[in-house]
Amino acid sequence: MTESMRAWRRETYGPAAGVALEQVPIPEPGAGEVLLRVRATSLNAGDVRLLLGDPLLVRPVFGLTRPKYPIRGMDAVGEVVAAGPGVIGVEVGDVVLGEMQGGGGLGEYVSVPATRVQPLPPGIDERISVTLPVAGGTAWQALDLAEVGLGERPARVLIIGASGGVGTFAVQFAALRGAEVWASCSERNASFVQGLGAVRTLDHRREPLSAIPGGHFDAVVDIAGGIDLRDLQRLVARDGVIVLVTGDGGHVMGPIPRMIRAALLSIGSGPRIRSLAASNRPEVLTKMLELLAAGRFAPVIAQEYDFADAGAALERLEAGHVVGKLVVRGS
Repeated sequence: MTESMRAWRRETYGPAAGVALEQVPIPEPGAGEVLLRVRATSLNAGDVRLLLGDPLLVRPVFGLTRPKYPIRGMDAVGEVVAAGPGVIGVEVGDVVLGEMQGGGGLGEYVSVPATRVQPLPPGIDERISVTLPVAGGTAWQALDLAEVGLGERPARVLIIGASGGVGTFAVQFAALRGAEVWASCSERNASFVQGLGAVRTLDHRREPLSAIPGGHFDAVVDIAGGIDLRDLQRLVARDGVIVLVTGDGGHVMGPIPRMIRAALLSIGSGPRIRSLAASNRPEVLTKMLELLAAGRFAPVIAQEYDFADAGAALERLEAGHVVGKLVVRGS
């Protein structure tokens, strides 16, 4: 193994156009960590947020004046080529899938805690599986928080922002849980989203939500943001749940003011509003891989990029309106 690798980096906060392919040292795995030779990574909305350092609230954690993690890519599938002391359950030569909290997937190698990866089951396409950890995990946890599929009766759920990375998973997972899925997306994506399992689609930016009867849904999963919380509450039955997935908010505090208002509006009787803080959940990834292997759902990949074109992939993600996921193949 050589001592250096190529990686897409940006040392200062700013747009994706400033990301450059550079030669950097290969990281060394520390205690409890494994070193992966990256075979593929997928990009998430959070990658753009961390590129921009937006909102400012995240900077004390991810770098006050410059990014603590200058290499983006929070999902990765790769081959374990080295292991630090104390690694259990993962061996050199294993092909593993997992989530990296700070990023690193847009490098040829990445060091990651062994507890955040798991061996990829045989027969699962690597470039399909790599879409799962962040976006799939977020969708799964949002539906859990919304109690979709956890009760005895089928639920009617509205998913707002259904055609993006998280939304395409949320529609499919909600349908798998037996829910009647309504989905908000642009008109051009309506038939596609219906093919994922939605029984009805609408565009909340063109069709007023006030046209929908009050209390029509058992749950609302808001991925898009930008809708007044009282308007969301009106849509849900008194014992229903609204889950806020979006980082919707201002440049400084981000979603915090909306989360505080949601908590205040949830006091007393009426629909509850819950803000999702998705986390790394190995058991959720295991379940998604089982369903994927059984052909129960199909991750949506908008486009695959060669490693040499990863900068263009980040720029496309930053531009918005990506249907499904963007995947970057390893070098």
